[in-house]
Amino acid sequence: MSLMMPGAANSFFASTAVPPAKAEVEGQALAAELRAQRPAKDYATTGVLIVRDGSGRRWEVPVRFQTLVSDPVWRSVYEAFSPDGTTSERLTVVHTDQQPNQYLLYRNSTGHSTNAPSVLTGDQTMVPFAGTDFWVADLGLEFLDWPEQRLVKKEMRKGRSCRVLESINPQPAPGGYARVLSWIDFETNGLLMAEAYGPDGKLLKEFNVRSFKKVNGRWELKRMEIENNQTASRTSLEFDFTVASE
Repeated sequence: MSLMMPGAANSFFASTAVPPAKAEVEGQALAAELRAQRPAKDYATTGVLIVRDGSGRRWEVPVRFQTLVSDPVWRSVYEAFSPDGTTSERLTVVHTDQQPNQYLLYRNSTGHSTNAPSVLTGDQTMVPFAGTDFWVADLGLEFLDWPEQRLVKKEMRKGRSCRVLESINPQPAPGGYARVLSWIDFETNGLLMAEAYGPDGKLLKEFNVRSFKKVNGRWELKRMEIENNQTASRTSLEFDFTVASE
């Protein structure tokens, strides 16, 4: 999951609104540019999902992450493991140039490894992955494929100059995302943070990228945190890139 390259802070602009006449054109262009980003080659790493629910209970879910690069597609594969080491869930996100993502979700609910994966589309992707606060849609950045994209402002966030992208879901499902605000680092086009709002207009989730590591010449996400404001739960996704493949 290549989200951002850190660097020295920029401060060449304060918070400024984007003129309405330019907001949609620039928003669509930025979303298309973000969708087009792809890794240079295959790699794999392990990690852990650390969950703390609203009552304070805490648990961990071991995960493995892979990117598989081919032409014209590339795949992101997230695999979660049960305490006994078997695969509990596997999500494959298929990225194809100029086409929406495809989502294949396998759940080992019956104990049989021959279960076929489910194909998820649209709001079907707004379901938890491995019982955490990360939804399938989050791991695939599904909001970038929504039809309405607007660049609403430019401002400093976390010491970085950012463009703020507003993505609108035209037909949100109850309990799903209706709108996402994303802070995109101006220099690197990496995602710094995001806020997801429900159909009622209330803040549903907050995403924050916490740390990075250089892998195969690219800065890759090392730790990301998501907080569910509706349930008061929180999940951190941490990768160990010391085992990244060549």
